[in-house]
Amino acid sequence: VRYDYVADVLERRGPHRQGHLAHWQPLAESGHVRLAGALDPPSSGALIIVRGLSQDAVTQKVEDDPYVLAGLVTNHSIHKW
Repeated sequence: VRYDYVADVLERRGPHRQGHLAHWQPLAESGHVRLAGALDPPSSGALIIVRGLSQDAVTQKVEDDPYVLAGLVTNHSIHKW
């Protein structure tokens, strides 16, 4: 999963950050999220490496992410790798 962020994401993410991290935590604990984090610079976006889930399940997880719901993600894309 690739996220593109709004230009001022670092200033706006505070109220949503814990919810965003908690949203993905169960998948990290189950081994479905293998790696996740911001790009350099962090304001340019993020990658989330997911395995063992259907594209529909990943799409739903992205759509329910607090960062997406708060409008911090301007675009996202899901790529098989």
